Amino acid sequence: MKKIGILGSGAVAKTLGSGFVKHGYEVMLGTRDTGKLSDWKTNAGDKASTGSFEEAAKFGDIIVLAVKGGAAADVIDMAGPQNMAGKTLIDATNPIAEAPPQDGVLKFFTSLDESLMEKLQARFPAVHFVKAFNSVGNAMMVNPVYKQGMPTMFICGNNDAAKQEVSGILEQFGWEIADMGKAAAARAIEPLCMLWCIPGFINNQWTHAFKLVKE
Repeated sequence: MKKIGILGSGAVAKTLGSGFVKHGYEVMLGTRDTGKLSDWKTNAGDKASTGSFEEAAKFGDIIVLAVKGGAAADVIDMAGPQNMAGKTLIDATNPIAEAPPQDGVLKFFTSLDESLMEKLQARFPAVHFVKAFNSVGNAMMVNPVYKQGMPTMFICGNNDAAKQEVSGILEQFGWEIADMGKAAAARAIEPLCMLWCIPGFINNQWTHAFKLVKE
């Protein structure tokens, strides 16, 4: 089973890290300060470890990027893009701006003509980016249960083998997969974060997920 290196130490990183451990993977969370992950490491068990961004990037056969969108490029630089060359990177980031939401609608620092993932893919061409986990809250990322059936995770990326690898993980994590094509599709997938957050900001509802209905 492949090892997972997660870049990040926030709620998304810890939730996904615990999810991977649950499914039998060895996981290392990378951060600037490993001390703040001591509780997570203890609770996650023997397959969990922590280290620097660079150590996590070297450790993982598959990488997860789970940091603030504005910090994503800097974190990859700190981790060493050469340590992730040829590897699948699950991009869970969103380009959320520092400005507060307006009427429940988040503001992005990107435009509709270029997504954050496209910017990252262009800057780090040897890394196989796959957008996933950006359109649902961390509480529902791992094996969510809904009366309406399995929810849908929208993914995209330029490398088909990487998308197949991510799809296998998503199936383990209880998701139906909707492959939206190349990296440009992140222009549509990233704003799903905006749509997902509106019921939360307006009605304090944070446990929903999207489902693509097909005939």
